[in-house]
Amino acid sequence: MPFKDFKLLTFDVVGTLIDFEKGILDAFRQIGGKAAEGLSDDDLFAPYLDARVEHPGRSSQVMAEVYLYVARKLDLPVDGGSADAFQIAVLRWPAFEDSAEALKRLRRHFRLVAMTNADRVAFSAYSHTLGNPFHDAVTMDDARCAKPDPRFFSHNLGRQSAFGYRQEDILHVAQSQYHDIGVARSLGYKACWIERRMHQEGYGGTPHPGEVTTPDFHFATLAALADAVEAEFGG
Repeated sequence: MPFKDFKLLTFDVVGTLIDFEKGILDAFRQIGGKAAEGLSDDDLFAPYLDARVEHPGRSSQVMAEVYLYVARKLDLPVDGGSADAFQIAVLRWPAFEDSAEALKRLRRHFRLVAMTNADRVAFSAYSHTLGNPFHDAVTMDDARCAKPDPRFFSHNLGRQSAFGYRQEDILHVAQSQYHDIGVARSLGYKACWIERRMHQEGYGGTPHPGEVTTPDFHFATLAALADAVEAEFGG
């Protein structure tokens, strides 16, 4: 199907545009110091995923508790200063190198809407990191739920319909099979999988999806999506 069929791109943010895995690993290793030496990525991701189940709230508030949960499991420093440092680091997670420029390119052709499980505070930080590329955004504060809850998609569709957009106008762009691709396809959306962990083992800091859903489009990077769009639109 051609990209010209779409008028609006919705984006997962954390994991697709923002490299939260690097942010998590760097923070644990910096704060953990010698106690974190020798811990593999998976050693850190496993308790982190459990911690997010225990503390699923607003990321701008609960990540200090997430740190303490992991720290107790892995014998990292357990103190308020370390927990606060991890909480602050969450708002400073870096963008993937291609994200900001690719979003600029895609904005020439589409309305861009963020659909993020981050809260408004965290999203404001990430949007700034990305160069504030979005025309609109729905956060967990707005939807009062988090993906993969179908109500998140319903909330956004209702919001975008006020601007004259229909579901068939939307292409959902995301990294997470668990949070985004599976539910988007089950709801009848066209979906583009940005497989940031292509050629890597496992699912890293994202929950296992149970099964992998075949997307309508599939790229390893956002830049590759922008390249394909520009090839169709003529640059």
